[in-house]
Amino acid sequence: MSSRRQPESREAGSVNIFHRFWRWLPDNADDRRVRLAVWLNVIFQTVLVGTGGAVRLTASGLGCPTWPKCTAESFVTTPEMGIHGVIEFGNRTLFFVLQIIAIFALLCVIKYRKERRDLFVLALIPACSVLLQAAVGGITVLSDLNPYVVGLHFVLSVVLVVLGAVLVMRVYTEPGPRELAVPGWFAGLTHVASFFVAVSVIIGILTTGSGPHAGDQGAARNNLPPEIMQHVHSWPAYVMLALTLVLFVAAWTRGITPPRPWLTWLVIVQGLQIIIGVTQSRMGLPEILVGSHMVLACVLAAFMSAVIFNLKKPVAETV
Repeated sequence: MSSRRQPESREAGSVNIFHRFWRWLPDNADDRRVRLAVWLNVIFQTVLVGTGGAVRLTASGLGCPTWPKCTAESFVTTPEMGIHGVIEFGNRTLFFVLQIIAIFALLCVIKYRKERRDLFVLALIPACSVLLQAAVGGITVLSDLNPYVVGLHFVLSVVLVVLGAVLVMRVYTEPGPRELAVPGWFAGLTHVASFFVAVSVIIGILTTGSGPHAGDQGAARNNLPPEIMQHVHSWPAYVMLALTLVLFVAAWTRGITPPRPWLTWLVIVQGLQIIIGVTQSRMGLPEILVGSHMVLACVLAAFMSAVIFNLKKPVAETV
């Protein structure tokens, strides 16, 4: 009799814990836990780019020479792997931290997923994509740091940072239909500027793939001429800055308020990017500047997405 009651009591206890946890979860987007979760998501997506850059710039790309294990016998780094193994394994470990944050963000919106389907979808994507990123990272190692696979790895990171930024914007915005809040020409010019942001990032990846920072001494390069690629990379960057300055001036002189603060930050980040880009090319690509350039590329893309998001506003309800 007692042996039957014991499994039943355990099952009842598990159900009770689940119900408690479900009641603890937020039931609206105004909850502080929701805002904390989405901010942690976009911040750590960006941090991951920084640690990935550290792996590459310290020639630690093959610090763990296999995947998913760090060595043939161990999932974790060993003393024989040295500092390169520690750096590479640290970047791998951050994937698990990011996965926990992404799942937490998803759980923070799951109770009201029907009312805020936008938040649910934007939180679901990183929760699923972190494992995809880890798999691409594994392919990067198994391909001996093929520059095009490394580039794909970075592109996915930029996309996840952008989606994380949009998720933050959505959390702070009223749900429902949205309408254009700026003149049509302003919106069109903003999208053109965003196109040049994407082009600049892609050419930047190809430029890095032609340069000296391969992630390992024996890693292949894409055989593109690095001096020419540096100039080609600068062209869309200068166009991007010129268009952003036009938008910035128009926003402040013509009373176009919604995207104004984000345009201000966008101009600052773009200016820093160009200064760092020119400086690093003239100084022989020092690691700290190259790493800063990579992280700021993600920040720039996030601010650009915030500008685009603020081109529209919620449709005013009519009584």
